[in-house]
Amino acid sequence: MIDIDLQWGIDEQAIPTMEQCQKWVHASVLEPRCFEPVEMTIRIVDQQESQQLNADYRDKDKPTNVLSFEFEQPPGLVDIGEELPYLGDLVICAEIVAKEAQEQNKSLEAHWAHMIIHGTLHLQGYDHIEEDDAEEMEGIEIEIMQNLGYANPYSEQ
Repeated sequence: MIDIDLQWGIDEQAIPTMEQCQKWVHASVLEPRCFEPVEMTIRIVDQQESQQLNADYRDKDKPTNVLSFEFEQPPGLVDIGEELPYLGDLVICAEIVAKEAQEQNKSLEAHWAHMIIHGTLHLQGYDHIEEDDAEEMEGIEIEIMQNLGYANPYSEQ
């Protein structure tokens, strides 16, 4: 079970729907977490909020398509010997996703799917800083996208 808190920091749009988010996240939550209840937040924002968060948390003073904030257990929280089921937060800038989809000749739905899958993998510890890690992460993304009926997000359109 995946419990998603979908928040709109802008006027709600047709894409993504809660059903789409659940489908995309469910496909990208990997074992062993896929057998446990999982919670996360997806917040859809404008460029100003994206830029502010990117500046505050990543020291990059510009908006970006997706920011992922993996859950870290707060200090002082009693350890009950179990991993908490909260993956973390995704913050996605709707304007940038739409612009990128158009520039890359991708459907808006497919690009949203890719951004949510990409961010959800980040919440599980995947990254693309080192070349080997990037290749692994991209391979997982391609497989998930293709299993969902979308094209390879990294191929030239």
